Amino acid sequence: MSGPAKPADSISKSLKCGGCGALLHFVPGTRTLKCSYCGESNTIADAGDNDVIEPVDYDEFVAGIDVNKQIDDIKVVDCKNCGSQTVLDASVTADKCPFCTAPLVLNLQAGKEYLPPHYILPFEVSQKEGVEFFRKWLKGLWWSPNDLAQKAGGSTSTLNGVYLPYWAYDTDTVTDYTGERGDYYYTTETYTETVDGKTQTRTRQVRHTRWSYASGTVECSFRDLLVAASKSLPEKTLNKLTPWKLQMLARFDERYTSGFRSETYQLSPELGLLKAQEQTVSEIESAIRDDIGGDEQRIDNRDTDYQNKAIKYIMLPVWVSAYNYNNKVYQFTVNASTGEVIGERPLSAIKITLAILLGLALIALAGFLYMQNANR
Repeated sequence: MSGPAKPADSISKSLKCGGCGALLHFVPGTRTLKCSYCGESNTIADAGDNDVIEPVDYDEFVAGIDVNKQIDDIKVVDCKNCGSQTVLDASVTADKCPFCTAPLVLNLQAGKEYLPPHYILPFEVSQKEGVEFFRKWLKGLWWSPNDLAQKAGGSTSTLNGVYLPYWAYDTDTVTDYTGERGDYYYTTETYTETVDGKTQTRTRQVRHTRWSYASGTVECSFRDLLVAASKSLPEKTLNKLTPWKLQMLARFDERYTSGFRSETYQLSPELGLLKAQEQTVSEIESAIRDDIGGDEQRIDNRDTDYQNKAIKYIMLPVWVSAYNYNNKVYQFTVNASTGEVIGERPLSAIKITLAILLGLALIALAGFLYMQNANR
């Protein structure tokens, strides 16, 4: 495993503006830190050959987690409302949860151990662009109330930039299987039918399946099986946020997180591996069926060995917020790499009722026209 990155506070000098001493913030879509007061900027240097994106051995990573954790001035705060874990800057003692807007108050008794990620996907979509993506998404919600865009639009000012933790797994699989191969064959069948009052003898081809025993071994390779290590957003939302521009990953540098919040992982790499293995089932089954061949296949037993397991601990960027409609809170998330918007939305009872009535009216009209034609 590569050497862990230093917590953000240890590079505070590189985050201070040389012109006025204010904190520099990362500018989405660039590799630059910029002062929002005097405009001075610093470029985040390219790591060159050291920036090659590669995983680390899974077993070594899991065994070394406790060794590689760091205790620093970094602050990890638990939200009592939604359960998220947010990393705060050293100078912050209170804040609002970016996921549910509940107050976050730091317990000042002690710092918390922190495991630095391997890689980070820097923000590409700016806050302004995130707002535009959200408004465009609102306008496309046909089944939502007509006044939703107007009422929810004002909530976008609270759009929060957050880095979510993900595990990315690589593995090679070797699967032994037993099953059956089905091959089609045809026989000619004679039958009779009545045509114009006369009985006629005809023939037709009838398909049958001949089953035979099959067994074998298939090998598959999987790369970047993504598993969200966050529990702050609904799992269906996290799954729909894909795809991510993983080719734009950079070696983790705390300067990319300046001006944003970040979460620590809440799903262990061991449990994440089980979820990653679930993602391999369909492709392995397809490989088995291809190996069996024939026209149909039956898989009776399979035994998969996961080899060469590797892992990357990465941070992926999102804009998150929530809007209030008729005294109910709806959460939405913007993929800050692609602009994809995933969110909750209210449904218009009026539109749904009208659609049902229209459907019933069309069915009734079709029935009436059918009866009219039948009586002619």
